Amino acid sequence: MSEVSRFNEPKTPVPSDLDIAEEAPLDTILSIAAGVGLSEDDLELFGKYKAKVHLDVLEKLSDRPDGKYVDVTAITPTPLGEGKTTTTVGLSQGFGRLGKSVVTCIRQPSMGPTFGIKGGAAGGGYSQVIPMADFNLHLTGDIHAVTMANNLLAAAIDNHIHHGNKLGLNPFSVTWNRVMDLNDRALRKIVIGLGGKLNGHPRESGFDIAVASEVMAVLALATDLRDMRARIGRIVVGQNWDQEPVTAEDLKVAGAMTALMKDALMPTLVQTLEHTPALIHAGPFANIAHGNSSVIADRIALKMGDYVITESGFGADIGMEKFMNIKCRASGLRPDCVVLVATIRALKMHGGVGKVVAGKPLPPELVEENLPGLEKGAANMVKHIQIARLFGVPVVVAINKFTNDTQAEVDLLRKIAVEAGAENAVMTDHWAQGGAGATDLAEAVMAACEKPSDFKFLYDLDMSIEDKIRTIAQKIYGADDIAIEQKARKQIDLYEKLGYGNLPICMAKTHLSLSHDKNLKGVPTGFTLPIREVRASLGAGFVYPLCGTMMTMPGLPSKPAFEGVDVDLETGRVKGLF
Repeated sequence: MSEVSRFNEPKTPVPSDLDIAEEAPLDTILSIAAGVGLSEDDLELFGKYKAKVHLDVLEKLSDRPDGKYVDVTAITPTPLGEGKTTTTVGLSQGFGRLGKSVVTCIRQPSMGPTFGIKGGAAGGGYSQVIPMADFNLHLTGDIHAVTMANNLLAAAIDNHIHHGNKLGLNPFSVTWNRVMDLNDRALRKIVIGLGGKLNGHPRESGFDIAVASEVMAVLALATDLRDMRARIGRIVVGQNWDQEPVTAEDLKVAGAMTALMKDALMPTLVQTLEHTPALIHAGPFANIAHGNSSVIADRIALKMGDYVITESGFGADIGMEKFMNIKCRASGLRPDCVVLVATIRALKMHGGVGKVVAGKPLPPELVEENLPGLEKGAANMVKHIQIARLFGVPVVVAINKFTNDTQAEVDLLRKIAVEAGAENAVMTDHWAQGGAGATDLAEAVMAACEKPSDFKFLYDLDMSIEDKIRTIAQKIYGADDIAIEQKARKQIDLYEKLGYGNLPICMAKTHLSLSHDKNLKGVPTGFTLPIREVRASLGAGFVYPLCGTMMTMPGLPSKPAFEGVDVDLETGRVKGLF
């Protein structure tokens, strides 16, 4: 590990994320790899500071015991986010400061949100993954590979229909959209094949954002090349006129799709600001897919380090629940600890104090001490602790520090968290201090990892689709019951008839509430969860019910983040990227 003296000394006020990243000293990727027992032969180099890792390192490192496995999740976030990736990176740097061997595993961000509202997704402040501009833009091209494989399948569908449709594919049943890695609302609903017979068969279609593609979910859940090839072949694009599924294998395109994806199956190795290794791989959305980085990256990381810090998207009700019930089923891995990220400002909002609007300053009442509001809103944190404990895994709460937090608020939140069953609740200041601000959290996580774990899934796969949905709705979200609409009922009946009933469930719902309604804050009760549609992703290996209208192609705001991005013509460096 690099010497602490080589780290940037934190500045006050904290500079922009990009300024910090640009000033940071980088180790070569060969040096980072050597620190975890990998050689140049184990890598495909992409310049000096990033590389793909060959999958055969799993065999090379097979004699090593697995490290401890930690999942970072969060309370129900505000539209601004609560610093979950920053905490993931900061916690890893905290482990590094304590002299522990640690590897970070996080998703590759979509360029849609990067150029839209969210900006960069490499962490923030003094807890970032670098090279930051590379991380947020093309990295090593995995999202482009997903886009090409997805769109090759889309082209194969329309080509098959154009040339006689021997499979009898019902054009009205086709659910497979084209994708691109940008936000573009104008492409959500389109008509293709216009202009006469030479230009294809006219039908309604649309575009999704690339990270919403089932191909991305396949990449994240595949265990090796053979498994990925089989999953791609199982992708269902629609039904024939007899309501039988038509797959990528049927269209004879699965092999070519795999050829496009084979290099994307290797995770990308980079580093944090404090030179701990990070594996970046896959990027499925958490509200419509399972929202976790790849099984392959986690398996490799567990052989590389004594501790692996991975992250699941959004709150414990969404990404973490899917981490447990979907990803852990696919990987066979079991977590040793859950870190629940909470912020005082978000919990006060859940207590009815103020309103957070993306792009606008925080209302003054959210930055003033308000113990009654915090105590009321802390019920949301308590619920998320309870959700994590349903899986039998120890929980540590990370209180992500903001400037206006008071000691009285921190003390109250710690008391509530521990009384709710958390092993500990620790204030962490990694954004401003880097790893030095997260050593207390790292020590608490190490202690929790030594606690007995009684991991269990929330439901059995042999339960009916309806019963699995109801179990999630009641035990995770707190719903009284579910209401299955007629269309969804027909889909469930069809899937069970076709033999899909034993798949895990990937709920598609808003991340801004424990319920299906983003306006219901805190811990909603007395609601019925609507199931308006149920879809099957057989390649990914899950059934996903839609709770309300889900957006698979975001739009851009009135002032998109791309307006501030440019290139310094003297240095060639990207500027304005968050």
